[in-house]
Formats: sequence, structure tokens, C-alpha cells
Amino acid sequence: MISQITQAHKELQQKVKEFAEKRVLPIATQLDEGEIFSQELTQEMGKLGLFGIVVPKEYGGLGLDYMALVLAVEELSKVDGSQAATLAAHNCLGVNPIYYYGTPEQRKALLPQLCSGEKVWAFGLTETNAGSDALGAETTAQLVNGQWVINGEKIYISNATNPMSAGITLLAQTGKKGEKPELSAILVPRETGYKTERILNKLMWRASDTGKIAFSNISVSETNILGTRGKGAKLMLETLDAGRLSIAAMGLGLAEGAYNEALNYANARHQFGKPIASFQAISFKLAEMATQIEAARHLLYHAVWLKDSNQPFSKEAAMAKLFCSEVATFVATEASQIHGATGLIKGSLVERHFRDQRILHVGEGTSEILKLVIARQIGCAR
Repeated sequence: MISQITQAHKELQQKVKEFAEKRVLPIATQLDEGEIFSQELTQEMGKLGLFGIVVPKEYGGLGLDYMALVLAVEELSKVDGSQAATLAAHNCLGVNPIYYYGTPEQRKALLPQLCSGEKVWAFGLTETNAGSDALGAETTAQLVNGQWVINGEKIYISNATNPMSAGITLLAQTGKKGEKPELSAILVPRETGYKTERILNKLMWRASDTGKIAFSNISVSETNILGTRGKGAKLMLETLDAGRLSIAAMGLGLAEGAYNEALNYANARHQFGKPIASFQAISFKLAEMATQIEAARHLLYHAVWLKDSNQPFSKEAAMAKLFCSEVATFVATEASQIHGATGLIKGSLVERHFRDQRILHVGEGTSEILKLVIARQIGCAR
């Protein structure tokens, strides 16, 4: 489905490429080592229009399709996983649910500032006892005099603790449906006073914002329900389906970045009087890396084409994320091997890619959960 790449896509891709190489790459190591969330880079991404790619222009977005978003994430991931994570999370988990499920009033109130890069928005699904079992949320929201009173905790939440974070869409129990909890999605502005704590000492995406959130009798209006009351689980899972495409794009971009580094190094590095790329042991590694990358690209782009064509894509999104994650691990490992000792030193792009690839097997559905999703979609007995 490479033919679906339009001129508008290419122009956006080139814009992101220039931003990644000129603004992100020179300071990526410094931000990674210092675990610094860059408000400056985040605001610049907003000014480039990267925070509302699929949102119509009337709300401050670019009005493009999901392929444009995936290409932007892929391009940025070639250089830095942390900035790509900020971009992907804000678009797919922050902005998109509000756009797809919000009322006209909610869209008008929130989307312009989120698309401009003035603010970012978080997505509160994961809890200590609700990880892969995403529907096991224990956070509660009790309706009292027209106000949802929220109590509970969320963990491993992107874009939640930095000064630009304006709020969160969270999943909470809002009642009972027989023996099962009723789950709803609720928009909670940060000004309500919930507590946040940034999680540090991460292996990967060290310059991104990941945190814990605690809600203690936090009140929001009854009208802050996102979508339909009791349909929060469906909303969250549909959001994850689309979000998996962006994680797959991160895997593809990371693999491309690691491969490019390895190819350039192998052609420049001489041993025994000639470039190491001339040795079959190295050239075969590079050939396999290139082949795996192209296979991942076609699988991902096909899944995105299905989404943009309004066709079912849940199975293909799971396949794309699973495979692109595996390709990222394979390519990053081989790139490190080709670099030898230099690929193990902090500060190198290859070393950072090697660390960053690990999260791709965990975030927005572990590889094991993805295989479960795929197995159910292809008709395996339960």
C-alpha cells in the first residue's frame, strides 16, 4: 500500500525529518541522560501542526488522515524515541479520543489548545491492578449532586506530570451493571487538583514524561463524561486499536534509524584492509535487516490504509504492532553487534535505540496480549 503516500504526506514527512535532524538530534543525548522533558521541543511540534494531524482545521488541526500521523511518528522515531513517544501519546491517546468521542462543546473547549502545542493531555487507563486486564479498573467516580467525585490511582501515564499537561481522560467505575462494574470515560482537568508524580530511572524514553496520578475526592461536572456513560471500556479499547498503529510506527522508525547507523558504520569501518560491509558476515546481517524493515513497513501501511478506508483494522493493528516491535528488537540488536564495543557506549544513537526498543513489547498491549487479540480475530476457540 505504498501507493497511498500522497504529496501532502511527503511534505509533512520532510518537515518532520528536518525538525528531527536539526532540532532533536543535537540535544537528544543530553535530554536522555538528564531525563529532561523538553517543553521547548514539545511546543515546537505543536507549532509545526504535529499535535492535531487528524483533527479538522476548525479545531486547530491539519485535517489530514491517519497515514500522515503514522509517517510523522515513524520519521521522528528514527532519531529519538522520547520525542516520538510524546508525539504519539498526545495525538493518539490525548487528542484523538476527544475528537472522535467528544461533544461539540468538549471539542471546542479543549482541542484548539491541545492541537497548538500550548497544552498536552493524558490517557488514564493503566492501574497497579489493571494492566493487561485493562477492564479491571478500580478507580471510582460517584455521582453526587451533579458532580463526579473521583477516587483512585493511575500509573505509567504519558504526558501527565509536566507543566504543559492540562488534564486526563480516565477510565473509572461509575456504577454497576448486574455483577459487573459500569465503566465510563471521564475528562478531568488538571486544575481540579489531582496529585502527580513523575516516574524516573526508566530504561527507555528517558526524556518523555511518564507518571503516577492520585485522585482523592476530585470533583468534575456530570457533563465531563466522554462518549456515553457505561461505554468507557469500548472507547478505551478502540482508542488502543488506533494507538497501536503509532507504536508500530515507532518500531518501524527505530528499526530504520538503527539500520541506517549500522549501514553507514559498516561502510566506513575498515578491518583487514577493507570496509567491514564487504564481509559476508556483515553484509548478510544488513540484507536481513533491510528485508525485515520493508516487510514491517508494508504490514503497518496496510493496517493504516484499512483504518483510513473505514474498514475493520483491529487484527491488522495488533499484527503490525507485534511485528514492528519484533523487527525493532532484531534490527537494534544487529546494529549494536555490527558496531561492536562502540555500540555499547552511552551517547550513541545505536545504544539509545537498543534501550528504547524494549518498551515496544509492553506499551499499549504487551506482545502476549496482541497474540491473544490476533488469535481471537482469526477464529481460535476460546
